[in-house]
Amino acid sequence: MLNLVHLKVLAAVARHGSVTDAAKELSYSQPSVSHHLSRLEAETGAKLVQRVGRGIRLTPEGELLANRAVEILGRVDAAAGELAAQVGLRTGRVRLAANASVLATIVPAAAAALAEAHPGITLNVIDRHPVEALQMLRQGEIDIALAPRHADAPPPDDGFRLIHVADDTIHLVSRRPDDTVANHRHSAWIGGCQWCQGELTSVCRRYGFAPRVESVCDDMVVVQALVAAGVGVTTLPGLSLRAHRLPDVHTTEIPDFSRKIHAVTFGEPPDPPATTALIQAIRATCRSL
Repeated sequence: MLNLVHLKVLAAVARHGSVTDAAKELSYSQPSVSHHLSRLEAETGAKLVQRVGRGIRLTPEGELLANRAVEILGRVDAAAGELAAQVGLRTGRVRLAANASVLATIVPAAAAALAEAHPGITLNVIDRHPVEALQMLRQGEIDIALAPRHADAPPPDDGFRLIHVADDTIHLVSRRPDDTVANHRHSAWIGGCQWCQGELTSVCRRYGFAPRVESVCDDMVVVQALVAAGVGVTTLPGLSLRAHRLPDVHTTEIPDFSRKIHAVTFGEPPDPPATTALIQAIRATCRSL
């Protein structure tokens, strides 16, 4: 039977690549960390760490178990919160990750509603790209990922459960009023991350061309400044423009193209009470946007 304390030690060593730093994080002595690692190797019958100069590194078996340890510990932590929440939402914790535009628009009002309805629940908010948020969700590090998906996106992996909370329009951002995507077949475009750039490409393909991406930036403030300076044109979702709108640019909604915002959870239903309460607050907030 695997010991949770031993797994916690292995996960800390994996994060830091050092017994010394892992000991500092856990408030253990270095010999204690080494002892827990030795016990874990004895339990599993596998060599998990090896010496490299003055440091250590994980073996392939160690890396595999460390990755699982992060997920296991996250689930145990979530279970503790769920158990506390079962007493009537008088206590508990819910962890949410989302990107900047969602955090600046949907989350504040939802957080206020949650606090008013359930003051005993602690909300932890983390700024993460949707891809990173989903990875954290899979590993049990968060309870909800508030993530956008456009219509052409592939279906999510097994285990993720999506609750549609809002639709978000997509806009052309340029220096001309009443502009259209078709006007920029030969223009320079400003792309974002790989996921966002895929969305941009999908928009342009609907108008019969591939965008010539000459600049890349994933910051909605900087992107608008670049457009205002004439560096290129781009697309941005409505929530990004609601969060920050530069007066020197013009925006035109792109018809028949939008993204859906989902509250994403992982694993078998039902969700923990605190998670359900936050999702309800998010849905109520989105209805009023």
